[in-house]
Amino acid sequence: MAKALIIVESPAKSRTLQRYLGKDFVVKASVGHIRDLPVKTLGVDVENNFAPQYETIRGKGNVITDLRKAAKTVDKIYLAPDPDREGEAIAYHIGESLKSTKKPFFRVLFHELTKKAILKAIEDAASINQRLFEAQQTRRILDRLVGYQISPLLWDKVRRGLSAGRVQSVAVRMVCEREEEISAFTPEEYWSFRADLEGKTPPPFEAQLDKISGKKAKIDNKDAADKITEELRAADYTISKIDKKQKKRNSAPPFITSSMQIDANRKLRFSAKRSMMLAQKLYEGLDVGGDGPTGLITYMRTDSVRVNDDALAEVRSFIGENYGSDFLPAKPNTYKTKKSAQDAHEAIRPTNVELTPEKLAAHLDRDMLRLYTLIWKRFVASQMAPAIYDQTTILITAGKYQLKAVGSIIRFQGFMSLYTEAVAGATDGKKEKKADKILPNLENGAILKLLKIEPSQHFTQPPPRYTEASLVKALEDNGVGRPSTYAAIISTIQEKEYVRMDQRKFFPTELGILINGLLLEHFPAIMNVEFTAEMEQNLDKVEEGKVNWLKILQDFYGPFNDALQLAKKEMKSVKSSMTPTDIPCESCEGKMVIRWGRNGEFLACENYPDCRHTLDFKREADGKVVPVAREEPKETNEVCEKCGKPMVYKRGKFGQFLACSGYPDCKNIKAEGTGVKCPEAECDGELVKKISKRGKVFYACNKYPKCTFALWDKPIPEACPDCGAAYLVEKTTKKSGTRLQCADKQCGYIKLE
Repeated sequence: MAKALIIVESPAKSRTLQRYLGKDFVVKASVGHIRDLPVKTLGVDVENNFAPQYETIRGKGNVITDLRKAAKTVDKIYLAPDPDREGEAIAYHIGESLKSTKKPFFRVLFHELTKKAILKAIEDAASINQRLFEAQQTRRILDRLVGYQISPLLWDKVRRGLSAGRVQSVAVRMVCEREEEISAFTPEEYWSFRADLEGKTPPPFEAQLDKISGKKAKIDNKDAADKITEELRAADYTISKIDKKQKKRNSAPPFITSSMQIDANRKLRFSAKRSMMLAQKLYEGLDVGGDGPTGLITYMRTDSVRVNDDALAEVRSFIGENYGSDFLPAKPNTYKTKKSAQDAHEAIRPTNVELTPEKLAAHLDRDMLRLYTLIWKRFVASQMAPAIYDQTTILITAGKYQLKAVGSIIRFQGFMSLYTEAVAGATDGKKEKKADKILPNLENGAILKLLKIEPSQHFTQPPPRYTEASLVKALEDNGVGRPSTYAAIISTIQEKEYVRMDQRKFFPTELGILINGLLLEHFPAIMNVEFTAEMEQNLDKVEEGKVNWLKILQDFYGPFNDALQLAKKEMKSVKSSMTPTDIPCESCEGKMVIRWGRNGEFLACENYPDCRHTLDFKREADGKVVPVAREEPKETNEVCEKCGKPMVYKRGKFGQFLACSGYPDCKNIKAEGTGVKCPEAECDGELVKKISKRGKVFYACNKYPKCTFALWDKPIPEACPDCGAAYLVEKTTKKSGTRLQCADKQCGYIKLE
């Protein structure tokens, strides 16, 4: 009989543990939380010290029964959900559910899933960390008090289905305020000057205008630029100073959650959610050609750059053997963890540095391998010697003007031979450092020859819109949320349609701007970045035992409830409001008014419901409201199978669709065909255009649910000339434009449009 039961969160993690622990242990998975606050009610007794009213999550009754059954057959129970606040809460609730078994409980923390680390963690098993659980519970109650009391208010004042969140609303505010900054930005003109110069020794080189009469050069109009150009063309150029320095560039620390999400977004174009999903699988264990699954990285929710001594020794040995002594510093590189960090776990790193990306290439899928490679390279590079380069600065005098030329030569690549940190805007496959500028060997006082002077006009640019990477960084820098929450925050604000993403940048939607304005007006504290960051610090203090969790809730709820009651009375009801216009209704004698609907503002007749005429509109630069004509239905060659009338193309919320021209008498709609036969064997269906619940176009078999074949790319009824595949697919990217390619990824045929 097994001696102990180990309970983890995921089945994948349980398989990895079972491989190492053998028959003396039974390993079971709770598959996440088993108890939580109720879905349909507040679930917090605000009159009784905010007592949470937990209940078994729907569908988890069988899981609890199975765990109780297993618990009765062992001597002791190890609670081993993930080593963080959320995991501590899961462990606590599992313990509460299994109390009736009267078996001893131990809390075990698996920071990495290797045999050595697993056995050490079991050896160091302790009891539930009550303060850590209380910190999670406090966060859960805070989020419930805000979400479940503001959301119904928004349902009443705006529309059903909306939600507000203690942290997500602050993230929306950040996106909205960035858009306001961009809208309010006034570009300012400025000019730069590049001089091509030549000395006695080659090569020619570039210099930039730096100062005028000893002050930083600032030129803001063409007339001034033209005058300077003339004077620079007539001037004599002399080297006034040459400064040569040897500089070092140190590697970045190993990944924490935020830096991994940022680099993966910039280099691999992964969303924060995808990065965390892939990292979770790498942590929990994958079969890489051994006897079973192996944990490949340490725990991926962390804000610490700390690395344990054994891992440091292993990576230093690896660097010395594979790169040579020049790449190995005399002692390990150390990095400072931020003061605000919880430091509960070490940095994200490979569990075994000998498992290089090349060795795992045959065992991991493409995206999993790409993320693992990023983590592996970042960790190894973090313990390599710095890059060394010579930087030369040449100052040049031309009358009252001073020009500057800067060049550098890499003398030793060090860690840069393996990895460099991504910069904003960098994407996979692009080099992140500019080519070295090599300057000629010149001396002080040398006379230079002007080859060309080139003035350039520029305009200052507004602050950039947030990308996923920069929004994660902004959340982290402002102390909003924690490593475990960034991905969820970004996903939620998109799912709720408060922001949209276009060309990898976030834009606030009309709905997002509206909700942000209402919440800012009535709940300024909730929407305050500093207040939200302070609340995160208070939760840390609960975990550290410095503040009682109940005091946090009491201090918060009094002012919040006052604001809530006032908002119920004073918040504007957008759904019932109407803004009059002078635009006449085309269907009656009334005027059109601006109303708010599910998809934003629209024009509707003031005589509704007697007249249901509506129009879209746009606002011109001066704020004038101008109706936008809707597309007339386009006829097709297809006939409605229900009434025999022609089918027409119409445009709805999610784009174009086929509908009967006999509407409203006949409301038949039909999926748009592609002419491509379903590729599934023994299926006589056709691939048709469909729209997902999120409004995304995809193509699926018209025999659904009997056949579930689907794909995102548009199928084209044209056979592949290379492999004979029955159809091609249409792909459109910003970089490559539209092209056709074989549906079989192994073929590789591409036909440019």
